Amino acid sequence: MMQAWAEAFEEYAKKLLEESKVPGAVIAVARDGEWMYQQTFGERDREQQLPLSMDTVFGIASVTKSFTCVAIMQLQEAGKLSVTDPVVRYLPEFHFLNDAYTQAITIEHFMAHTPGMPPLPYLDGAMKRSMEHDPAIIGTEAEEELKTVPYLDTYEEVLDAIAKWEGTGLGAPGTAFSYNNDGYGLLGAIIERVSGQTYEQYMTEHILQPLGMTRTVFAVEDLPNQEDVTTLYTRKKIDGEEQVIAAPIWHDAPAMRACGFLKSTVRDLMRYLELFRTSGEAPVSGVLSRESIQQMTTPHARCDGYRSYGYGLMISPAFPDGPLIEHGGSLKGISSHVFTQPDTGLSGVVLTNVDGVPVRDLVLGILNTISHKPADALVYPIESCELSVELHTDYVGLFKSQEWMKVEIVSKEQELYLKADDGMYPLIPVQKDSFVFKRGRSAVWIDFSRSDEGKVERMSYSLRQLTKVENA
Repeated sequence: MMQAWAEAFEEYAKKLLEESKVPGAVIAVARDGEWMYQQTFGERDREQQLPLSMDTVFGIASVTKSFTCVAIMQLQEAGKLSVTDPVVRYLPEFHFLNDAYTQAITIEHFMAHTPGMPPLPYLDGAMKRSMEHDPAIIGTEAEEELKTVPYLDTYEEVLDAIAKWEGTGLGAPGTAFSYNNDGYGLLGAIIERVSGQTYEQYMTEHILQPLGMTRTVFAVEDLPNQEDVTTLYTRKKIDGEEQVIAAPIWHDAPAMRACGFLKSTVRDLMRYLELFRTSGEAPVSGVLSRESIQQMTTPHARCDGYRSYGYGLMISPAFPDGPLIEHGGSLKGISSHVFTQPDTGLSGVVLTNVDGVPVRDLVLGILNTISHKPADALVYPIESCELSVELHTDYVGLFKSQEWMKVEIVSKEQELYLKADDGMYPLIPVQKDSFVFKRGRSAVWIDFSRSDEGKVERMSYSLRQLTKVENA
């Protein structure tokens, strides 16, 4: 018989997955390493009505980042590098903006997304060959954007593109958090140079095999049994209507696999999470020491008012019932999320086969229902503060990043609104230069940054720093 929390969660999950037009999803939850819930929703291939299982292979996208950091920590334990070493010690060709900046950037800055690099479009350059052969891209904005980036097929080409970039940094390394795929791609290059193995070989031999993750690979072709693999789906506007279409080509980025290109299963990921739930004491120990795991799960950079970033993992220190360790992933055909909460012993995995799914809302739904709260309860109460209407002009304007993300802040009838691709959201002031808005079932926190002269010059949105390009 299903437990009451699971019934409440499942009702919530079905609704959310239906609203998000998800062809297939797999969810599992464990307490103290013992599975307490597992469920499949929909199919791995909608057209052929093929079933899902706990061993169905999905893309996990940026959940890969924590694996990359595990490799770096292993190399630190072996005395082959230190996370506080400058990047140029291992990648002498690395250059960003000027010599002082370049010398100051450490491996740890890449791991915590704090090298001071704004969002750059180079992940698309690294994925360009697989993207331009993808029928799902043809006729979309992405196809036009892709034409503006160079092919970046090797680490050397990525290093060269970063060295030639001209712009403004976000501040001294270590001072500003902005999600950075480029730095993670280069962690792969560091792993190769230090270990003498390819990044993929190193990961397989030192992490995936010792953990018994037999269905976790970078290329589906490497699976001994290629049967139980999901078909990818994506969203495309057809005759003005958003439709979910099969888009089976996997995007790949050989020069940036370290930032997000593993494929895995719920069963394998549940095994992996034991490493963090038990701080390395689990039966899978030996992969990483307790000290290294603590270093990975210590907040190194503030993301927003709720979350911080460790190494390849996000940490919510003030989460009810104890700190939450988590990470999500998103690429074409992929929305993934993993979490563990060591204080309660809970861990879980959510994998889906389409992009644009609010998978973190499913994680919060699990944690809420287990704690006897409504599935969509807000984790943190929103406490608004006063903001004089005269200050609205400080924030109003258009903000952009070089990853083609844009957000507009508008003032209407004495209210501030955030306007993004999918709608208009009223902003609730919560601290000086910080606001929260409700999107779907969750609260999203944004911060504005000011120049030395006190002018708003950037905002944080979707974990990235967007630059103000024009005032209203």
